[in-house]
Amino acid sequence: MPPTDFWQFPTIDPVILHIWGPIAIRWYGLAYIAGFVFAYWWGSRQARRSQHWTQEQFSDLLFWGFLGVILGGRIGYVLFYKFADFIDNPLFLFQVFDGGMSFHGGLLGVITAMFWYARAKQRPFLQVGDFIAPLVPMGLFFGRLGNFINGELWGRATDVPWAIVFPSGGPVPRHPSQLYEALLEGLVLFALLWWFQQKPRGRGAVSGLFLLGYGVARFTVEFFREPDAHLGLLSLGMSMGQWLTLPMILLGIGLLYAAKGKEKVAQP
Repeated sequence: MPPTDFWQFPTIDPVILHIWGPIAIRWYGLAYIAGFVFAYWWGSRQARRSQHWTQEQFSDLLFWGFLGVILGGRIGYVLFYKFADFIDNPLFLFQVFDGGMSFHGGLLGVITAMFWYARAKQRPFLQVGDFIAPLVPMGLFFGRLGNFINGELWGRATDVPWAIVFPSGGPVPRHPSQLYEALLEGLVLFALLWWFQQKPRGRGAVSGLFLLGYGVARFTVEFFREPDAHLGLLSLGMSMGQWLTLPMILLGIGLLYAAKGKEKVAQP
């Protein structure tokens, strides 16, 4: 079918409201807020039902986790995807109003925050991880919807009936890979983790399932997502996202295997 037979995605201004200078309310920022609100609501719900957490402890953890997401996401994006720009201009790291966040960087930021929290509060690190893991997928869901509304990070060219012509993607129809990710990394992974934690599990099992589930979902969708233009496909024909995801899959399998031999505890 010619491109005109597919849905032409409308041009949507990524800025909802200009406030002053570079300060504005953006769709992607709104997605972050929605993810944070859901994490607070669901985490509070978990804390009320938990024998190991109080609302105050959870609120403290969420603050440091959110800080880890923002700092890690930006630093990871610059180091993984825009390192050459950073070398040319180190101040590029702080140009957050131009956009650019990395999930893998955000994950490393959250892990760093979790390590700090676990050490400061003398809690087992995997206990913290098992509590946090179910809060993440819906943040990914809202974030991918933000990517879709912005018409960015679209998929590879295709002629499937649900293909979309994105204004920034040229005249060819493409996979709406942002929606694939929103479904798999967000809704499906959240439902899987919610179901899994209904029964007592060995410590680290929920964290392991999150890493494995996200890793498999992201690795799969990368086959439909257009690789970054300045990177293309790397060794073995895999994208940067796939290479960064492989360690997550291996670590997830390792945590699930190790959890089988541990005493089962109520979740979260």
